[in-house]
Amino acid sequence: MIRKAGVLACLVLLVGGCGSGEMPDPNTLADLKLYVFDCGMLRLENVEDFSVGNNETEVRDLSVPCYVIEHEKGRLLWDGGLPSTTADTEGWQGEGMLLRLDRTFADQLTDINLNMSSFDLMAFSHMHFDHVGVANEVQGAKLIIQKAEYDAAFADPVTLPGADPSLYNKLKDAEQLFITGDHDVFGDGRVRIISAPGHTPGHQVLFIDLANTGPIVLSGDLYHFALSRTDRRVPSFNVDADATLASMDRVEKFLEEEGATLWIEHELALFNQLKKSPEYYD
Repeated sequence: MIRKAGVLACLVLLVGGCGSGEMPDPNTLADLKLYVFDCGMLRLENVEDFSVGNNETEVRDLSVPCYVIEHEKGRLLWDGGLPSTTADTEGWQGEGMLLRLDRTFADQLTDINLNMSSFDLMAFSHMHFDHVGVANEVQGAKLIIQKAEYDAAFADPVTLPGADPSLYNKLKDAEQLFITGDHDVFGDGRVRIISAPGHTPGHQVLFIDLANTGPIVLSGDLYHFALSRTDRRVPSFNVDADATLASMDRVEKFLEEEGATLWIEHELALFNQLKKSPEYYD
């Protein structure tokens, strides 16, 4: 079921246009482009904590992406992948859940003439370690974050399960924009943060209305597997199961209303089909 759903999703996604991968002038912002980066992988021993039976899927490897959105009014980083130090060790590492990162995000940015100070804005679907790995490396960008997520991630002590403050503590000194719900990032409706709490207190997804590819939504951790979506599976480690289900309903309705395609960020089968930077979607 998962493999079939993933293939169908990829076929739909890849109908959209994508760029040639020509290196941009870092001082000239595009009208609207989306770059996809490989920011690591996770390997799971089992998937039961995701409310998926080990006999229901053979999937154990999850993608960990980063995204750069270029708009004529600014450049946004969405999700920050695994910590760059993961790349210091070749191959898989860790115990239980394994990690790997073959090339740092900072190094990949050089392929499009950017660096960690090239961003005007940064936003993370949530503050778990595999989404904020490079947060402390970003320089000069304004942080857009749900107030509920900020309060949990920066509490003393931290009240957000699975958070590692050492990866993002410098954000406390960054310029910040606290939001409580949806947010139109550039003011023209084409890049919108959509509140989707439940996985964490201030979890959010990102809507991008691309002219040639069509509208898409980056899922954050609303879903981890295709099966999570079709069968409405709520991971046992989500902070609020009822809020998660309500967010699923809300995002699915939003997708239908906007005619948008959902990209499940951790779905490796889908991720492998996507164009990676320096190519882009527009």
